[in-house]
Amino acid sequence: MDFKLIKGQAEKYESSMTKFLRDLIAIPGESCGEKGVINRIAQEMELLGFDKVEIDGMGNILGYMGNGETLIGYDAHIDTVGLGELSNWNFDPYKGYENDEEIGGRGASDQLGGIVSATYGAKIMKDLGLLSDKYTVLVTGTVQEEDCDGLCWQYIYNEDKVKPEFVVITEPTNGNIYRGQRGRMEIRVEVKGVSCHGSAPERGDNAIYKMADILQEVRILNDNLHYDEFLGKGTVTVSEIFFNSPSRCAVADMCAISLDRRLTDGETYQSALEEVRNLPFVKKYNAEVSMYKYERPSYTDLVYPTDCYFPTWVIPEDAPATKAMVEAYRGMYGEPKVDKWTFSTNGVSIMGRFGIPCIGFGPGKEEEAHAPNEKTWKADLVRCAAVYAAMPTIYCKNK
Repeated sequence: MDFKLIKGQAEKYESSMTKFLRDLIAIPGESCGEKGVINRIAQEMELLGFDKVEIDGMGNILGYMGNGETLIGYDAHIDTVGLGELSNWNFDPYKGYENDEEIGGRGASDQLGGIVSATYGAKIMKDLGLLSDKYTVLVTGTVQEEDCDGLCWQYIYNEDKVKPEFVVITEPTNGNIYRGQRGRMEIRVEVKGVSCHGSAPERGDNAIYKMADILQEVRILNDNLHYDEFLGKGTVTVSEIFFNSPSRCAVADMCAISLDRRLTDGETYQSALEEVRNLPFVKKYNAEVSMYKYERPSYTDLVYPTDCYFPTWVIPEDAPATKAMVEAYRGMYGEPKVDKWTFSTNGVSIMGRFGIPCIGFGPGKEEEAHAPNEKTWKADLVRCAAVYAAMPTIYCKNK
């Protein structure tokens, strides 16, 4: 491959990619409110000559380039989290900023930069005649990931009937190549009590006191979870707490907590639920342990219910997609580091549920995700577009 030519073409598009990203940042696009962002992506794909651009029933955008037999996917979720406390921002998160090296704004790293690089990576393939009868490229801009990672791909796989041979996850990777992540699940623990007047608490049964005992068990459980050599240790932490009481002058008769459970390799949602159910105070107080369900409508008003379980996935170092990504990177930027994500991605469905291999490489840094003053780097946009453009030819050559 002429890596120098590919790299040079990507560099020519730096200003176009910068403008595209800044346009996307300027459009508010939190989960279930992504319509404006999707429409802007459709406009760019059509401008760049994608062969087919579709928006499905959930609101995901699917852009196709080429007409070869092997379908290769590039996925970028295009929804963002909220802004949080505005006083923590040094600039307007939607107006953003730009200097010679950086682009700032909500979604800059997590992960609007990914759809920008993937879209222009496909354009570079077309420019340089890299598209062949061997492969078709699919660039997906997917919705609701921040709310429910992988739900978009449950819809794409089950309803759109789209099944790529492998998918590049374009979430931020700190300049590295990532080949896996821990899974996760959302657990609810609820305990009941009996209310009474607060002036005589001994007449009731305080659910908050019961939950206090359970909370200490959860803290200890986190220290004793399974460890995997590559993905690390499973974790559990309390993320929310709720209560019910007739008034502020009464004993609470219900208390519940939400648990954020990260699953390392070898753990399942069944084993994670049983670990909590077997805690001594959970048993003593007959606490109910269950998994949350997600049923929030997309911006198209589609409800696509799913359990809040997001499976672990790992692709081997010697898998064809891994080797193709490493070779593409090495040809232009030297030897890459191959590692893993700390957070979760749409790979939980693509590979975790459906067994479609995933490999990760995307612009930006993990630590920018969900943080105030979020930013990404122009050099990352260029680097990723170049690697994306080179990868399919290498993959098909080595098949």
